[in-house]
Amino acid sequence: MKLFDVYPINNIAIVKAKGSNVWDDKGEQYLDLYGGHAVISIGHTHPHYVERITNQLNKVGFYSNSVKMPLQEELAEKLGTISGKPDYQLFLISSGAEANENALKLASFYNGRKKIIAFKKSFHGRTSLAVAATDNPSIVAPVNQTSNVIFLPFNDVAALEACFAEQGSEISSVIIEGIQGVGGINVASELFLQTIRRLCDAHGAVYIADSVQCGYGRSGKFFSHDFAGVNADIYTMAKGMGNGFPVAGIIIAPHLQPKHGMLGTTFGGNHLACAAALAVLEVIEKENLVQNAAEVGQYLMDELKKIPQLQNVRGRGLMIGFDVPEQYKDLRKNLLWKHRIFTGEAKPNVIRLLPSLALRKKDADQLLEAIKEEVQVGAEA
Repeated sequence: MKLFDVYPINNIAIVKAKGSNVWDDKGEQYLDLYGGHAVISIGHTHPHYVERITNQLNKVGFYSNSVKMPLQEELAEKLGTISGKPDYQLFLISSGAEANENALKLASFYNGRKKIIAFKKSFHGRTSLAVAATDNPSIVAPVNQTSNVIFLPFNDVAALEACFAEQGSEISSVIIEGIQGVGGINVASELFLQTIRRLCDAHGAVYIADSVQCGYGRSGKFFSHDFAGVNADIYTMAKGMGNGFPVAGIIIAPHLQPKHGMLGTTFGGNHLACAAALAVLEVIEKENLVQNAAEVGQYLMDELKKIPQLQNVRGRGLMIGFDVPEQYKDLRKNLLWKHRIFTGEAKPNVIRLLPSLALRKKDADQLLEAIKEEVQVGAEA
């Protein structure tokens, strides 16, 4: 049997990882500034994380949601405290796509409506509703196509107000990434998020804050939407929630009430997943990683802006993007193969940085020196 060939793969086999570094099977060390799509939040193989999961595995790894699980309640309480949303309710699943899928369904259950507002360059996942709300026709199969999703320009207040004025009574939900990831690190303005809150309140729609990539402290606040000073009705989470263990969740405002059978999952909230998620929150709290993300991220952005060959440096915390001019189109490739630094990309010419929230200033300096060397070489070519 062969693997189903859907991933463009770098010919690198990672066999060891620690903190912000990984090693391949040839013993080469790499600086990881991509964290496997923003997944590594507290650093690779953090000792507390490894111990928490190992201890739990030696007790019980899995049972279904048909029995009481105190770990779920412990996780909900910890998450409520650290996120600043203690009155919300937690539903656990296993992936970001599931989180957005369930959020969109829950909104529709709540108000009985079908229409969803999403935004240009959005990415919300690959399951049925999540991919329908994703602005990439190449990954939307015919069976996923629907007329219920309205795509509006990102950060366009006038377009949003016009849509609600025309169709407000039909809008079930508005789903928005606080910082678009796959779309190229586009930051939602505070005014735009405040307008979403105001219009959802006025028309009985549900504000869904997709925080799968931009949440869990990456922006320098627990949720990047918090910069706007308003609360969403539902926050979706995954990626950094488990530091590599498949765990995801949605937290739900008190006015959205559950009933038995409304939502469900087999693997979501299992013992090991809860142990992983608790370990992540414990490390984030103990090591002040949200603050570290804010400080090191600001330093990195400030220094990147001093490199004149880079364009439109943007982001928040340790979710950073910049445009690469055509003259330096091989920059990302050279960072990997010449300098042993993993970074991400967004089409057509954006480099994305999504490192561990524990990234050190000296690791940021390693990237900065490598970029300066590469743009200097490009300038001389």
